[in-house]
Amino acid sequence: MVKFRKYISSAAVLASGLFLAQSTVSTVLYSQNYDNQKNSLNLPSPVSAVAERAVLSAKELVDINVNTMMADPVLKNATWGFVVYDPKTKKVISSYNESTPLVPASTTKLLTTETAMNLLGENYRWMTQLEYSGTVDENGTLNGNLYIVGSGDPSLGTNKAGAWSYRDIISDFIGGLSREGIRKVNGDIIIQTALFKGNITMLPENVVWLENNNYYLPAGTTQGINPANEKLIVKKASFSPEKKFFYVSPYAHQMVYAEKYEGEGVLTTKLPDAPAYLANSFRTTLVKSGISVTGKVSPKMTDASPESRKMISAYKSPTLGDIIYYTNQHSDNSLAEALLKTVGFQKMGDMTSESGRVVVTGHLREAGFDMSGLNYMDGSGLSRSNNVTPISQVKFLTSLMDQKYYKSYLTSLPVGGQSGTLKRMFNGEGNGQVFAKTGTLNKVKTLAGYLKTNSGKTLVFSLMVNNYAGSVDMVKKRMEKILEPALNL
Repeated sequence: MVKFRKYISSAAVLASGLFLAQSTVSTVLYSQNYDNQKNSLNLPSPVSAVAERAVLSAKELVDINVNTMMADPVLKNATWGFVVYDPKTKKVISSYNESTPLVPASTTKLLTTETAMNLLGENYRWMTQLEYSGTVDENGTLNGNLYIVGSGDPSLGTNKAGAWSYRDIISDFIGGLSREGIRKVNGDIIIQTALFKGNITMLPENVVWLENNNYYLPAGTTQGINPANEKLIVKKASFSPEKKFFYVSPYAHQMVYAEKYEGEGVLTTKLPDAPAYLANSFRTTLVKSGISVTGKVSPKMTDASPESRKMISAYKSPTLGDIIYYTNQHSDNSLAEALLKTVGFQKMGDMTSESGRVVVTGHLREAGFDMSGLNYMDGSGLSRSNNVTPISQVKFLTSLMDQKYYKSYLTSLPVGGQSGTLKRMFNGEGNGQVFAKTGTLNKVKTLAGYLKTNSGKTLVFSLMVNNYAGSVDMVKKRMEKILEPALNL
């Protein structure tokens, strides 16, 4: 609970009394017409607001706003926490429920992306190579195999963060064959992707199947997850013989297909195998271009006796910094989960979510993260079993300001009123001054990051709301209102 200090000025007492007197609506239950009222946020009239600002400090206004919101019909029955923190003085300016573990939603990506940047470096790139074995005769026939060697590139063929399309990569590969004088392949196209053997795993518990009306289909099995809790409805598709099973979200009344249904609400899904798609598209394009391939596309996870090979071409992914920028700006779940698996592989040699969680939590512990209240279940924040406290978020973000990659990390965050998932927030006050990661799940809205004040200070904040009433737009308005006075600190 925010504690008010005693105001010396009698005018300050009068102004705050007038302000709180107008908050008697705390006994009113939430209704759909609430936000249509002229004074929807129970703020003072313009006259009293001017008087109030004349006698109250910015800090006092922040505290008053927080206390007012505790009685707001949208928030009064919610569980929420707030901290605004001064990184220079290392002191909390204002807070409410700062040590309460809350569901962070996609602000979880703050931990995932920072761990990747810290351990791998912002210039890290994934490589996808085309190689060949055997020899090329005078007629341009390769008597050997082509190899596509992947490294777990999460952006492969997606066009995300400036990544090349499959078509562009294939064109580059064919150019490499031309440089080597290869006009026919008397052999197979082999996919060497041992990194991907962990693609089918147990999903984190309490995974949310719908986020902002967009489906996210994780790789793995739903075994052990209670479909009733996850709003998962499995039905058999009698109308499509190719697509046998699907699940339906009651939130959007839409469906998405699963690969396999094992009964009793258990679905098995998998992400598209990017290297396999690349290899098959490559073979098809070669044949259409007049370069025949006698063999087939086949995977080879491990190779006890590898053939001697020569590299023809190598495709480099965008930098990790570019991918993290895209991940945080667009709140991209699949990229965040891939980053989790990548740090797991780099540190533990195992490209699974389980290893990734061990690496991330280990890194946070070594970095002095306040682990009390932390439950890190996935890389993206889709699991409702994720928990973190507002105070640990702000202290973590504060610690990053001394890192050499802080500028890149800050740049990756959406900017209020200007970019990414914050483009539609802070279009008035705070425009261009709030740099933060958003988070949205059903009845969960979160925001954490940095705030540039009107006086040029940088403050750090965390604001997480769970189980609110009304719409997400209503919560956004309250969040903006809570943060607005902090701009004048």
